[in-house]
Amino acid sequence: MAAKYQAGPLRRVLNRAVMALVARGAGPDGMYILETIGRRSGLPRRNPVRIIAFDGERWLVSPYGEVGWVQNVRARDVVLLRRGRDEQRVWAEAVHGERAGRVLHHYVEKAPVTIPYFDASPRSAPSVFTAEAHRHPVFLLHGWSETP
Repeated sequence: MAAKYQAGPLRRVLNRAVMALVARGAGPDGMYILETIGRRSGLPRRNPVRIIAFDGERWLVSPYGEVGWVQNVRARDVVLLRRGRDEQRVWAEAVHGERAGRVLHHYVEKAPVTIPYFDASPRSAPSVFTAEAHRHPVFLLHGWSETP
Protein backbone atom coordinates (compact mmCIF):
# COMPACT_ATOMS: atom_id res chain seq x y z
CA MET A 1 0.00 0.00 0.00
CA ALA A 2 1.37 3.38 -1.05
CA ALA A 3 2.11 6.00 1.59
CA LYS A 4 -0.25 8.97 1.92
CA TYR A 5 1.30 12.40 1.54
CA GLN A 6 1.06 14.76 4.50
CA ALA A 7 2.70 18.17 4.52
CA GLY A 8 3.92 18.20 8.11
CA PRO A 9 6.20 20.81 9.67
CA LEU A 10 9.41 19.17 8.38
CA ARG A 11 8.06 18.96 4.81
CA ARG A 12 7.05 22.63 4.90
CA VAL A 13 10.56 23.65 6.05
CA LEU A 14 12.15 21.52 3.32
CA ASN A 15 9.81 22.96 0.68
CA ARG A 16 10.75 26.51 1.73
CA ALA A 17 14.46 25.66 1.58
CA VAL A 18 14.12 24.10 -1.88
CA MET A 19 12.09 27.08 -3.11
CA ALA A 20 14.77 29.50 -1.85
CA LEU A 21 17.46 27.58 -3.74
CA VAL A 22 15.37 27.28 -6.91
CA ALA A 23 14.54 31.01 -6.80
CA ARG A 24 18.29 31.61 -7.05
CA GLY A 25 18.68 29.13 -9.91
CA ALA A 26 20.25 26.46 -7.71
CA GLY A 27 18.90 23.29 -6.18
CA PRO A 28 18.14 19.91 -7.72
CA ASP A 29 17.96 19.61 -11.51
CA GLY A 30 14.46 19.95 -12.88
CA MET A 31 13.11 21.71 -9.80
CA TYR A 32 10.94 24.77 -10.43
CA ILE A 33 8.61 26.97 -8.45
CA LEU A 34 5.10 26.41 -9.74
CA GLU A 35 2.83 29.41 -9.40
CA THR A 36 -0.89 28.80 -9.68
CA ILE A 37 -3.88 30.96 -8.84
CA GLY A 38 -5.90 29.67 -5.90
CA ARG A 39 -9.18 28.30 -7.20
CA ARG A 40 -11.12 29.73 -4.26
CA SER A 41 -8.97 32.59 -2.99
CA GLY A 42 -7.79 33.96 -6.34
CA LEU A 43 -4.37 34.51 -4.74
CA PRO A 44 -1.04 33.29 -6.14
CA ARG A 45 0.11 29.94 -4.69
CA ARG A 46 3.67 28.65 -5.00
CA ASN A 47 4.96 25.11 -4.68
CA PRO A 48 8.24 23.39 -5.55
CA VAL A 49 7.78 20.85 -8.36
CA ARG A 50 10.02 18.67 -10.51
CA ILE A 51 9.62 19.06 -14.26
CA ILE A 52 10.80 16.08 -16.25
CA ALA A 53 11.68 15.72 -19.91
CA PHE A 54 10.33 12.57 -21.55
CA ASP A 55 9.60 11.67 -25.16
CA GLY A 56 10.76 15.12 -26.25
CA GLU A 57 8.16 16.87 -24.06
CA ARG A 58 8.11 18.51 -20.62
CA TRP A 59 5.87 17.03 -17.94
CA LEU A 60 4.48 18.10 -14.59
CA VAL A 61 3.62 15.20 -12.27
CA SER A 62 1.97 15.06 -8.86
CA PRO A 63 3.50 12.05 -7.14
CA TYR A 64 1.50 12.92 -4.02
CA GLY A 65 -1.92 12.78 -5.67
CA GLU A 66 -4.70 15.37 -5.73
CA VAL A 67 -2.89 18.03 -3.71
CA GLY A 68 -3.93 21.70 -3.73
CA TRP A 69 -1.77 22.80 -6.64
CA VAL A 70 -3.28 20.04 -8.83
CA GLN A 71 -6.77 21.33 -8.14
CA ASN A 72 -5.60 24.86 -8.95
CA VAL A 73 -4.10 23.69 -12.27
CA ARG A 74 -7.32 21.89 -13.14
CA ALA A 75 -9.28 25.10 -12.43
CA ARG A 76 -6.91 27.38 -14.39
CA ASP A 77 -4.55 25.50 -16.67
CA VAL A 78 -2.12 28.32 -17.51
CA VAL A 79 0.67 28.29 -14.93
CA LEU A 80 3.97 29.99 -14.30
CA LEU A 81 7.18 28.03 -13.66
CA ARG A 82 10.29 29.78 -12.30
CA ARG A 83 13.87 28.75 -11.76
CA GLY A 84 16.31 31.57 -11.12
CA ARG A 85 15.83 34.06 -13.98
CA ASP A 86 14.10 31.49 -16.18
CA GLU A 87 10.35 32.01 -16.26
CA GLN A 88 7.95 29.90 -18.32
CA ARG A 89 4.25 30.61 -18.74
CA VAL A 90 2.81 27.33 -20.01
CA TRP A 91 -0.47 25.56 -20.58
CA ALA A 92 -0.86 22.32 -18.61
CA GLU A 93 -2.89 19.60 -20.34
CA ALA A 94 -4.05 16.68 -18.19
CA VAL A 95 -2.97 13.31 -19.62
CA HIS A 96 -4.46 9.95 -18.65
CA GLY A 97 -4.18 6.24 -19.34
CA GLU A 98 -1.22 4.49 -20.91
CA ARG A 99 0.58 7.72 -21.78
CA ALA A 100 0.35 8.89 -18.16
CA GLY A 101 1.58 5.47 -17.01
CA ARG A 102 4.72 5.74 -19.16
CA VAL A 103 5.42 9.23 -17.79
CA LEU A 104 4.91 8.07 -14.18
CA HIS A 105 7.29 5.15 -14.73
CA HIS A 106 9.95 7.57 -15.99
CA TYR A 107 9.20 10.03 -13.17
CA VAL A 108 9.84 7.47 -10.44
CA GLU A 109 13.18 6.64 -12.03
CA LYS A 110 14.13 10.34 -12.03
CA ALA A 111 12.71 11.13 -8.56
CA PRO A 112 13.22 8.00 -6.43
CA VAL A 113 12.31 9.91 -3.26
CA THR A 114 8.67 9.57 -4.42
CA ILE A 115 8.70 5.75 -4.64
CA PRO A 116 6.83 5.25 -1.31
CA TYR A 117 3.83 7.11 -2.74
CA PHE A 118 3.35 4.56 -5.53
CA ASP A 119 2.18 0.95 -5.40
CA ALA A 120 4.39 0.30 -8.45
CA SER A 121 8.19 0.24 -8.21
CA PRO A 122 10.83 1.38 -10.71
CA ARG A 123 11.15 -2.28 -11.80
CA SER A 124 7.40 -2.53 -12.50
CA ALA A 125 6.14 -2.56 -16.07
CA PRO A 126 4.68 0.73 -17.33
CA SER A 127 1.26 -0.99 -17.39
CA VAL A 128 1.39 -1.19 -13.58
CA PHE A 129 1.86 2.58 -13.48
CA THR A 130 -1.03 2.98 -15.92
CA ALA A 131 -3.26 1.16 -13.43
CA GLU A 132 -2.53 3.77 -10.77
CA ALA A 133 -2.31 6.82 -13.04
CA HIS A 134 -5.72 8.02 -11.78
CA ARG A 135 -4.06 8.61 -8.37
CA HIS A 136 -1.07 10.63 -9.67
CA PRO A 137 -2.09 13.49 -12.00
CA VAL A 138 0.13 14.02 -15.04
CA PHE A 139 0.21 17.20 -17.13
CA LEU A 140 1.85 17.78 -20.50
CA LEU A 141 3.30 21.30 -20.65
CA HIS A 142 2.71 23.28 -23.85
CA GLY A 143 4.47 26.50 -24.79
CA TRP A 144 7.84 25.89 -23.13
CA SER A 145 10.45 28.14 -24.72
CA GLU A 146 14.16 27.51 -24.53
CA THR A 147 16.04 30.49 -23.11
CA PRO A 148 19.49 31.47 -24.43
